[in-house]
Amino acid sequence: MIEVYGRQIIKFLAGCRTLPVKRKFVAKSLQVSENNYADFEAAVDLLASEGKILLGGGGQIGLPAMSATVKGVFRANERGFGFVVPSDVNAHGDLFIAPGDSGDAMSGDTVTARSIKKGIRRGVMQYNGVVVKVIERGIKRVVGRAEKMGDQWVVHPDGKEYIGLISVDDVGAKGVVKGDKVCVEIIKYPSGTNLPAGVITEVLGRAGLYDTEIKSIIMQHQLPAEFSAGCIDQARSAAAGFDVESASGRDDISDDVVITIDPPDAKDFDDAISLVRNGDGNWVLGVHIADVSSFIGMDSALDVEAKDRGNSIYLPGKVIPMLPEILSNGICSLQPNQKRFAKSAYITYDDDGNVLGRSFSNSIICSRARLTYHQADEILKGKAEGHAGEVVALLKDMETLARAIEQRRFKKGMLHLELPECELVMDEKGRVVDAHPADDSYPHTIIEMFMIEANEAVASLMDRFNIPFMRRIHPDPDPAKMKDVSKFVRVCGLKLPRRLDRRAMQDLLEGVKGTARSFAVNMHILRSLAKAEYAPLHIGHFALASTNYAHFTSPIRRYADLMLHRLLGCYIDHQLNMIGLEEVLPDMVLSEVGQHISFTEQRAVDAERELKTVLILQMLSDRVGDELDCVVSGLTNSGVFVQCLKFGIEGMIEFGDLGLDEWKFDKRQQVVVGKYSSKKISLGEEIRVRIASVSVEGRKLYVAPSQPLVSERPRMRRKKAAGSYKRKRRTTGRGGRKR
Repeated sequence: MIEVYGRQIIKFLAGCRTLPVKRKFVAKSLQVSENNYADFEAAVDLLASEGKILLGGGGQIGLPAMSATVKGVFRANERGFGFVVPSDVNAHGDLFIAPGDSGDAMSGDTVTARSIKKGIRRGVMQYNGVVVKVIERGIKRVVGRAEKMGDQWVVHPDGKEYIGLISVDDVGAKGVVKGDKVCVEIIKYPSGTNLPAGVITEVLGRAGLYDTEIKSIIMQHQLPAEFSAGCIDQARSAAAGFDVESASGRDDISDDVVITIDPPDAKDFDDAISLVRNGDGNWVLGVHIADVSSFIGMDSALDVEAKDRGNSIYLPGKVIPMLPEILSNGICSLQPNQKRFAKSAYITYDDDGNVLGRSFSNSIICSRARLTYHQADEILKGKAEGHAGEVVALLKDMETLARAIEQRRFKKGMLHLELPECELVMDEKGRVVDAHPADDSYPHTIIEMFMIEANEAVASLMDRFNIPFMRRIHPDPDPAKMKDVSKFVRVCGLKLPRRLDRRAMQDLLEGVKGTARSFAVNMHILRSLAKAEYAPLHIGHFALASTNYAHFTSPIRRYADLMLHRLLGCYIDHQLNMIGLEEVLPDMVLSEVGQHISFTEQRAVDAERELKTVLILQMLSDRVGDELDCVVSGLTNSGVFVQCLKFGIEGMIEFGDLGLDEWKFDKRQQVVVGKYSSKKISLGEEIRVRIASVSVEGRKLYVAPSQPLVSERPRMRRKKAAGSYKRKRRTTGRGGRKR
């Protein structure tokens, strides 16, 4: 636990805007219990002895200053400069590397850099760095588009991270033609003015084709490939051995009314719902989750593979599953009119949605109906023709209970951010031809509320036994970042109390709902919050206002849920309090697994987001000159960022395209302002733009206002010549004396 707390302390301090801070404040933010406080103190002392943190008077802790020599990962920018992200966090942050000072380093390399003090600015010491040594090359393989420049073949690497051109020879050996997407193995790294050199190892296809771009994303993000023969054999054996009729030790509730609600293209149905009134007139919600753990033994080939994958990956038009489809789309999926094994969580509520009791069992269920969210919404709106009466009645009861739960959770402080999502419309060739807002009807909230309740129920159960388990944690926000949000909101002209607590955040989000400021405010709050992750620490979940939270409801697609299912199975079998239980993993092992599956989760998000961006940019590249309705989403010293809500993509307006003026970003006022016209652009402002240019490889969209903000060049203010003066008019008062 000491090492686990050590990592969390460093991570927390790195996210703080103001240092040092009281160690008790850190402990409170990490929700360290009295039982674990000794481990927390030991972690602080260990970090201090290693020089990773500094101890100050009054129980304060902080991060060390920038050291003379910095080891870290170099990140290059296409403008020539870059940054070294230090391996050991310091109070200053990343080290700036000016153009020409990066040596032979490429983006992604682990390097050593010398830091140089450049003077104090606004009370803070500024540093520049010079890369002195490349310790380890970070990028050995890239994917990009092959082009010919004169007599030389080069590859333009894909992605936002700037790598630069790579020289390739002997393209004829692979039959490469101009415009092909290829995979390149780097064999020589840059030296002086020489480009890095590589060998084409694979031709992925013509750039722009859907299959080619899918392969490109899979390679770039190192996503999992096909399952091994051993995993497939294990899955087939499990499917062949599935015999629901001979199962023992399970509650057979296959005659109960149970339904699933999922997106129209879903194939792996891992959650189903039942809801009845008990003899006391209270609600009994049944959340029935596919019992994947009954088919996958711990440390088996499939378990090891599932842990390595971490989660399923949902790309536009393609799924890379965590489990073979024999299981995920077969015997594990809660398909309609099929008996399936489940782990059931039963939660009893009063009419106000307050929890009265919880129980759990291994069960056999049989779903009566497989509804899409749209179908469920139509039923709730009175269009129930063609659906069984028992299904319609169940769905209406589900809505009633979900609204009560939602209200209770809102009163407790649960946050609900509204960041609109879009669904891509693709043709038969996989090209995006349009997009529309994603369905956000109330059935989504119904299922969300029930899943949150079930996750919380199982986490609270495990917490009672005081055993380590994989939690879903979301730390409290850094107060300094909350101050930034408050400052931003006030600049927008909105009123806030002095302290931006949960209630104030809820009021703020409700106040901007449906307005032009909504996206900017929601995005600003999102960026101020820490990312949720997996860890065994008892930190709770800030956004959900939950003390105990873990993932239980999606074991087909998340390894964290499968781990929790095993523990729940031990509880159901009355084994959870037995000493030496194999399913209970020590904190260090849980921490390492948590870091890994948090990484695979983010990798999946990044891959999905990048492929969506590529497909949308390909569509927009054929529409240069078209106009888009956008919202100003970001302001920087180099330009204005705008979000196109229809396509869910961000574009950039360079200052030169704003209009005939000199433009400057005023950070304090959070506006871009014209020097002579005083024309201002603010965050959250609606703006209509035209597409100026598109870079699919660079993942960039450049736009310009449909009408320049300043259409006539402003008259320059004349500067007084040196030594010139204005003669002052003599003014006299009564008696001739000067007033």
